[in-house]
Parts: sequence; structure tokens; C-alpha cells
Amino acid sequence: MRHLCRRGKLGRPAGPRKALLRSLVEALFTNEKITTTAVRAQEMRRFAERMITLAKDGDQAARRRAFAFLQNKVIVTKLFEEFGPRFKDRNGGYTRIIKASNRRMGDGAEMAIIEFVDRKFITAPEVTPAAE
Repeated sequence: MRHLCRRGKLGRPAGPRKALLRSLVEALFTNEKITTTAVRAQEMRRFAERMITLAKDGDQAARRRAFAFLQNKVIVTKLFEEFGPRFKDRNGGYTRIIKASNRRMGDGAEMAIIEFVDRKFITAPEVTPAAE
């Protein structure tokens, strides 16, 4: 029986799958919004939300556990200094997955956008014509 066996294999052995998920989580914490396939986004969400929960705790043991997964000091520091306090009052559900169109080239996989629920929107400055 396959009870509680919900891990997505993503067509890879364990080592490359962990590396893929680690790099996707790092990209999400760096950019706050990424586009990937829907299956990868759903699998990555588990790890990203787990890291934010560790950052909310904020003690040394949680920092070491986060570093054991992410293996990047810069991202772990950003996680604990920025994302931990940012989601301190939220009890879960830190990310949202928005379905996008299918991939046009290649396999036609279903694409998705994953982002944080309270993402700060950065708008481009308005371009004004030069005064003559």
C-alpha cells in the first residue's frame, strides 16, 4: 500500500532531485517569484514553507537545520532576517501557486508561477520625455 507516500519523484534519483529542489527554493528566496512546472512547484512548496517555519523560530538549531538543507549562508541569513519576521504572524500558507499556460516548446508541460502571498510589488518607474 502507498499510504502517506506522496513524494514526487520528478523523474530523477534522490541526489539530483534534492539538488533540484534546493536550487528552486534558493531561487524563490532570492527572487520571491519563479516560473517552473506545476509538479515541481507543488513539490518545492513543501520545502519552502518548512524553511520559513524554521526562520520564524529563529534559534540557532533552526538556523543549522535550514543551512543543512540550503547550504548557502547568504540565503540562510536573508531567510532568518527578512522572511522570518515578515511571516511571524502568519500560521502557514506562505506561498501561492498560480497556474500558467503550457510550455510551448518541447513537452508542453503545465507551467506554474510560485510566489509569496504578501510579495512586495516593484513597479517600473514611469518614463518621462526629456525636457527640451
